[in-house]
Amino acid sequence: MFTGLVQSLGEIVAKTPRANDGARLSIKSPLFAQTTLGASIAVNGCCLTVTEFKDQVAHFDLLAETLRLTNLGDLQPGNLVNLEPSLTPSDRMGGHFVTGHIDGTAKIKSWQQVGTDWRLDLDEIPLPLMPHLVNKGCIAIDGISLTVAETAQQQLTIWIIPHTLQATNLHQRRAGDRVNLETDLLAKYTAKILQSRPV
Repeated sequence: MFTGLVQSLGEIVAKTPRANDGARLSIKSPLFAQTTLGASIAVNGCCLTVTEFKDQVAHFDLLAETLRLTNLGDLQPGNLVNLEPSLTPSDRMGGHFVTGHIDGTAKIKSWQQVGTDWRLDLDEIPLPLMPHLVNKGCIAIDGISLTVAETAQQQLTIWIIPHTLQATNLHQRRAGDRVNLETDLLAKYTAKILQSRPV
């Protein structure tokens, strides 16, 4: 379980294809100086397991399914990723409930500064996710807990404050980039319960 509050940025050192399928992802970050083998880390919002680490570099094994369904397959050496270790019982519960299970991806339609803040418009949101998006509701974009400002047909608008821009990989993002989406856990369960009710 995560909160969507990014604790560190990581730099992609390598992405190496595995013999049969999937890939091995190597990331450098000061966060990994104190990690443990088997630890759960949200990488761009996707829950991954530390399979090896040394100094400040951690390695993760990615399934072919993970590469296909998330933007981790797009990553190249030098790219920055958002990192968050899993919650401990003593952590403050900021952000919102984030599981690290990506529901789909969207593309950045436009990314522009308005005054001192930034407006992020996303396009090509998978249709099954739209019922889970409500104005002022929660969404995790690349693992960042954010508030929905506006929704339209397969589109979403988010407002970003300067701190969030600098503390996450959003400052490296451009129009056309693909981002990971995880919709609100409570909204997903509510939708499932309502769908299963007899008419």
